Amino acid sequence: MSALLLLRVALLPLVMPGCSAQHWEPCTDLRPLDILAEAVPSHGAAGGIRVTQAQGTRGLQLSATSPRALSFPASRIFSRCDRFPEEFSIVVTLKVPPLPAKKNEYLLAAVAEDSDALLLGLRYSPAQLHFLFVREDSAGAWQTRVSFRSPGLVDGRWHTLVLAVSEGSFSLTTDCGLPVDIMADVPFPATLSMRGARFFIGSRRRAKGLFTGLVRQLVLLPGSDATPRLCPSRNAQLAELSIPRVLQGLTGKPDDNEVLKYPYEADLKVTLGPRPPCSKAQDGQFWFDAARKGLYLCVGSEWVSVLAAKARLDYVEEHQSLPTHAETLGIEVFGIPQVGLFVATASRKATSAIYKWTDGKFVSYQNIRTHQAQSWRHFTIGKKIFLAVANFGPNEKGQEFSVIYKWSHRRLKFTPYQRVATHSARDWEAFTVDGEHFLAVANHREGDNHNVDSVIYKWNPSTRLFEANQSIATCGAYDWEFFSVGPYSFLVVANTFNGTSTRVHSHLYIRLFGSFQLFQSFLTFGATDWEVFHIGDRVFLAVANSHSYDAALRLQNDSYVINSVIYELNFTAQTFVKFQDIPTCSALDWEFFSVGEDYFLVVANSFNGTSFSVNSIIYRWQGYEGFVAVHSLPTFGCRDWEAFNTTAGSYLIYSSAKEPLSRVLRLRTTG
Repeated sequence: MSALLLLRVALLPLVMPGCSAQHWEPCTDLRPLDILAEAVPSHGAAGGIRVTQAQGTRGLQLSATSPRALSFPASRIFSRCDRFPEEFSIVVTLKVPPLPAKKNEYLLAAVAEDSDALLLGLRYSPAQLHFLFVREDSAGAWQTRVSFRSPGLVDGRWHTLVLAVSEGSFSLTTDCGLPVDIMADVPFPATLSMRGARFFIGSRRRAKGLFTGLVRQLVLLPGSDATPRLCPSRNAQLAELSIPRVLQGLTGKPDDNEVLKYPYEADLKVTLGPRPPCSKAQDGQFWFDAARKGLYLCVGSEWVSVLAAKARLDYVEEHQSLPTHAETLGIEVFGIPQVGLFVATASRKATSAIYKWTDGKFVSYQNIRTHQAQSWRHFTIGKKIFLAVANFGPNEKGQEFSVIYKWSHRRLKFTPYQRVATHSARDWEAFTVDGEHFLAVANHREGDNHNVDSVIYKWNPSTRLFEANQSIATCGAYDWEFFSVGPYSFLVVANTFNGTSTRVHSHLYIRLFGSFQLFQSFLTFGATDWEVFHIGDRVFLAVANSHSYDAALRLQNDSYVINSVIYELNFTAQTFVKFQDIPTCSALDWEFFSVGEDYFLVVANSFNGTSFSVNSIIYRWQGYEGFVAVHSLPTFGCRDWEAFNTTAGSYLIYSSAKEPLSRVLRLRTTG
């Protein structure tokens, strides 16, 4: 994020709740396009591809007998329109042998099929990297070349290069070092057509200039400078954006399926006996410790373990069936220092319960009177520990209040602290901005009117109470989610219903000049939850869509089976763009968690149009493939998921809105 964000906010067109917003559709998805994976044929060996391991790292040796063998039509990746992105990055990881003084080799080329004209190319010589492109005007077409001095490229070692292009600016970053910038007189064209073009890997369609090195990744990233995604990196020479499956993993032999498809070579050398010094001469060599049964790789001046056990999710098993007072909507897992781990359950009935983790199970600890409680939120201010409940229904006097409870260190119980007038409250969100504490309530409706204000409250250190700070117009608000990106604070609301339709916009707000201002709008369908999460430097937002309904249309059973959406923050465009659609069954919650180095999302599927007995799904992050379903969990009217860890392991707990039972699941891991 940059100061340009302020300019974007100032120019952002005002989109009122319930109003439609137009969305820009790019030629390609703003995600990495793996050109190498597109070009490598499925039959591998017949195409002359070899998987070669050099300096402990796999790469592809493109020894095709015909330059055309490693090519594919441009229409395969430019499916929406045929224009090459005006702003983009090309990321390549390669190992190039020393070349004769005047020799050039092509790494990538886009060639017009009918005329054999070079539209775009990337080639290198012993001292330079050249980026070539064609530009047209009324006087005709001519080829332009932008050259970077890169004398260290052909040193026989692995390097990762990022070529970033934006209008007349061309930038080359090598191994996450300082970028070399060139402001060319001739800018990259805004309308370079790829119609009838073909991409060639390792050649320019001709036998001359064939690539003789190893390549590990070759990725086109439209609309963005890829450098922030890669750098800084612990291993800058091998920084990864998108690695084809056959090359995934730094070392070792490919699995059986890969061996059948691709010949495999390696410069692997393993030393047995006493460990030798890790020096430049030993760089990339392995040493096997027979006593400890460990395998180590010499990197720089250190021996690095390459067989360290890493926890991986194997399967999920039921650990505990937790009877509750009634059907449970929201659950909140939290810890109190020196006291223990707790879960608060929000019950439809007059009593909600708090359970404490004791001897590996949750046991009843405290009952609290609530009024159709929807959710709990735990937060702290200094040494004070609070728990806020969102009450959907009125109390005995017909008054609507949600209540903030405070932990009593003397009584070891939560006691009432402050009542807040709310309107069919669904959710509380607690957050801190610049040392100040806030609470945001999602007011769902007032009577039959769903178009009501939700309120942000601010902690007053003098009165030691939360006081109204800002009101925001919402439509059947269901959930608030707070997050930060760099110095900027955001708050996103899930709007569910405007009185006639669930097809409404949910809104993302940014805090500027002491208040939250509209930043972006998302078309959602009965949105019930937002989940923000980070994977490396990437920022994602997942929305749970529950129902597609419009009073003017007839309700269909399958209107509950709709896509929920994952968005990713595009730092260059300074907006969230759609990353992935996931089919869900009236989704009510997303929960993000990790096991070892793997990342997961679990969705609460609640209803498929005919039955509440539907499976909730765990999805695993698989990089370029996005999130892929890996576990199916039988649930009944699932409402909420929470992940938590104890000294005994990792767990998930879910609540049911259709039976008085919550379930604790244990995540069994290997490694």
